[in-house]
Amino acid sequence: MKKKYVVALDAGTTSCRCIIFDREQNIVSLAQKEFPQIYPCPGWVEHNPTDIWVAQYSVLMEAIAHLNIRPEEIAAIGIANQRETVIVWDKNTGMPICNAAVWQCRRTAELCRELEKDTSFAAYIRETTGLRIDPYFSATKLSWILHHIPGAMEKAEAGSLLFGTVDTWLLWKLTEGASHATDVTNASRTMLFDIHRLQWDPFLLQKFGIPASMLPKVQDSASFYGAANIGGTRIPICGIAGDQQAALFGQACFTAGSVKNTYGTGNFILMNTGEKIICSSHGLLSTIAYGIDGKVSYALEGSVFIGGAVIQWLRDEMRFFRESSDADYFGEKAKDNGGVYFVPAFTGLGAPHWDMNARGCLFGMTRGTSRNQIIRAALEAIAFQSKDVIDAMTADTGLPIDEIK
Repeated sequence: MKKKYVVALDAGTTSCRCIIFDREQNIVSLAQKEFPQIYPCPGWVEHNPTDIWVAQYSVLMEAIAHLNIRPEEIAAIGIANQRETVIVWDKNTGMPICNAAVWQCRRTAELCRELEKDTSFAAYIRETTGLRIDPYFSATKLSWILHHIPGAMEKAEAGSLLFGTVDTWLLWKLTEGASHATDVTNASRTMLFDIHRLQWDPFLLQKFGIPASMLPKVQDSASFYGAANIGGTRIPICGIAGDQQAALFGQACFTAGSVKNTYGTGNFILMNTGEKIICSSHGLLSTIAYGIDGKVSYALEGSVFIGGAVIQWLRDEMRFFRESSDADYFGEKAKDNGGVYFVPAFTGLGAPHWDMNARGCLFGMTRGTSRNQIIRAALEAIAFQSKDVIDAMTADTGLPIDEIK
């Protein structure tokens, strides 16, 4: 049967999507489903890994059914995913041992503060991984799980537990446990991966008390990862990338100096730096952009933790509107922000400030402050945070940024 379609799975922070493309790169089917966010303690953010899997598999089936095609017509599957989120599961039962610790989760803030006191270790992290010590990244969250979930360390040392970011979890489920792997972009976000040597760093594994047997195999972003069983048909999975690097690639930022900014739960601005690793002195991160044919391109990244999530908060917690799209309507009803400024630091501040202790604030309110002005201030906060990162990127590179995709 002729292979007519390519399937893209997008496992985001608040929802999963499936998009099916035809040979002319047209979107011919799309399905999306939100899954629950779990906040067990202030600053903690969790997901049930099974919720992620169920949401992702259901939208895959929905998109196929909507297009009324057979699985045999699909040439390949690619996966883009929320990064840094930690999932640990029993390789014998296939069951997660606890909820996923999401990239936004700040439960390891105190541990990170202690680690930062060792300036030589902090420098080693920057030099080896391109990152900085922060709860945002996977290493401290994985260490926390191993040291706080009863029996986890013993099982891990016995080789019974597997670790993965969301891509690895979905890959393992889709291949029915046949493939335990990740790509270089996701590995580079764990704070455990040497972005120079392109391998897990033994010293960091020892420092965080993480058995190497838990870790997935690291592959190029474009490579064969295994075959998904879809209705009895084996479909090759041929691409994986962290969502922000996937966006960089998807926006055709293939040359050094090209920049993209994408708006989801957070805002993430990445600049392709080619074969060169730029060590930021203005609060940005060095990371891997993509890996193809055994070679990697690098990127400079500014991570804003709360972007679209502030709109979701206004919708779900404040009940300011019913649909996220209504934020535009109400925000434009305010002629200005009335002197109101919103800092949506619900999970600390990311680039370029990196203040894990910061919390959300509203400034400049008076008795006459309206709901519409608060909504406008929230929308403006997304732009202000992006501007901070762009300024830092210009300062680091000395390059004028005249185009953002």
